[in-house]
Amino acid sequence: MRIARYALDASEPQFGIVELAEDNGEHPDTVAAITGDPLAGPVNYTGERHALDEVRLLAPVIPRSKIVAVGRNYAAHAQEMGGEVPENPLIFLKPNTSVIGPDDPIVKPAGAQELHHEGELAVVIGRICKQVPVERVHEVVFGYTIANDVTCRDWQASDGQWARAKGSDTFCPLGPWIVTHLDLAEAGDLQVTTVVGDPRDMDAAETRQDDSTALMVRGISELVSHISQSMTLLPGDVVLTGTPAGVGPIEPGQRVVVSIQSIGELGNPVVAEQ
Repeated sequence: MRIARYALDASEPQFGIVELAEDNGEHPDTVAAITGDPLAGPVNYTGERHALDEVRLLAPVIPRSKIVAVGRNYAAHAQEMGGEVPENPLIFLKPNTSVIGPDDPIVKPAGAQELHHEGELAVVIGRICKQVPVERVHEVVFGYTIANDVTCRDWQASDGQWARAKGSDTFCPLGPWIVTHLDLAEAGDLQVTTVVGDPRDMDAAETRQDDSTALMVRGISELVSHISQSMTLLPGDVVLTGTPAGVGPIEPGQRVVVSIQSIGELGNPVVAEQ
C-alpha cells in the first residue's frame, strides 16, 4: 500500500491510497481519499478519487516530535567525507520544521556557501516504543519513504555541531508517499539514486548517487533498536538511515531527484533565499 498526503486546489490536506499503473489495478495513477490519519488508527475510503496529476502531493508525514538521522552509515560515504564509520551509530536530530514535500523548493540560505544533497531511505515509525529488541523492530515500523538530508557543509564545519547545517527550513524533503508493503529484508536491499540537473532537461541530469541500502553498515533493525534504547519513538517519527557515497553540491536553478527502488522518486527544485 502507498499512503500519500495531498491537497486538491485550496482544500485542506488529506490522506489517500495511491494506485499506480504498474499495479495493474482498476484505477491506475490515482489517489483514493481516506478518512482520518492512518498513523492514528483505522481509516475508511470516502469514495472520492482523483488522478495523481490533478493533486498536489505533500510530505507524507509531518513528524509529531522528531526526525532522527544517522550519519556515516555507508563506509564509502564516510571515506569521501574524510572520516571512518563510527564505533557506535552517529545520531542527530532534524526539526519537523525542516520538512517539505515533493516539488517544494529547497531554499539555499543567504550566506550559505556549500549546500549538498544526501538521498536516503527513511523509516516511518508506527507506534510508541522504547528499548525495542532488534528482533521486534518489524512490529514498530509503519512503512518507508524517501528523504533528502540537505546539508550546508560550511556551516557543518564552522559550527562544531550539525543543528543549523542540517536542520534549517526546507532541509528535509520527504515523499512522495509511504510504502507499507515492504518487509525489513526488502527494504534492506533497495537501490538509492540521486540525480541533479537543469529542470528543463532532466534527461541530461548527472547521476551523483547510485548504491544499495544493502551497503548500510548497520541495517534498519539495528538502527531503530539502537535509537529506541535512549529515546522514546512516537507514531510518525522518521528515522533517516544514512546516505550512500556520491553526495555533492546543489545550486539555485537546479533540480535534485532522489529515487528509491520499489518506492518512487522525490524531486525538488533549489532556489536562493529571497
